Amino acid sequence: MRSFLSRLLGAANPAGSAPVRDRGRPPSGNGASSLHLSWQTPVPAVTAVRATLEVREPPQTADLYFFALQATFTEAGTDYGGGHVGLQWNRRHPGSTAANWGGYRSQQLGGSVLAGTDSILPSRPNDPNTRDYPWEPRRRYRLAIEPGSGPGWWRGSVTDLESGETTVIRELDGGGSHLTAPLVWSEVFAPCDGPTVRVHWRDLQVAPQPERWVPVRAVRVNYQAYEAGGCTNTNSATTGSQFVQATSMERSTANGQILSLP
Repeated sequence: MRSFLSRLLGAANPAGSAPVRDRGRPPSGNGASSLHLSWQTPVPAVTAVRATLEVREPPQTADLYFFALQATFTEAGTDYGGGHVGLQWNRRHPGSTAANWGGYRSQQLGGSVLAGTDSILPSRPNDPNTRDYPWEPRRRYRLAIEPGSGPGWWRGSVTDLESGETTVIRELDGGGSHLTAPLVWSEVFAPCDGPTVRVHWRDLQVAPQPERWVPVRAVRVNYQAYEAGGCTNTNSATTGSQFVQATSMERSTANGQILSLP
């Protein structure tokens, strides 16, 4: 059975073997092309994860974009599934801005959508996972996955770092007692040759113990495989103390490469 993480990442392209796809819509099963940064964590299992997201060059079309922090729920070596918390550019919501906290059971446990609590945020399309949230480009938001109100429950939140306001999206019944395999990603439902969209990730952190945060300064790059419908003109890089993901630009960082911050 494939894990929640492997289903998201897909198979990597062998170096130099894939043809170019830099025009038109991705022919993947869900119509998206994704790029991922898998954290090289100092400890294998933690109690919480968080990262700061800034949409530096925002979407300019009505296509769906999803920028998220993800982790897998585990206990005693068992993979229960995983969840992703993030911001969406989504025309179904007011101003095309939304926040999402959702996930899936592992394939071993059926692969179903995770149940959760009701959100305090409204949702114009009445989507339990995706809620109306007025985020702004070039503004920093901290995404967090932390223990919820009871065993096996996980809270997803977004903090506007300019106002200091934290919004709990809701809690998920994910199972497990720890988080593993954290990563951040961009899922893009736009044509490969659409306008460039660029996001910055900074302050990647894990908590081996409650409220003891440890920085993560290295990530492994992954791009959705050409064979899985991915665009070949997405790129990940670093600038200063930040990791950058961008669309519609020449790829300078190879798949599988480790990116480290100074």
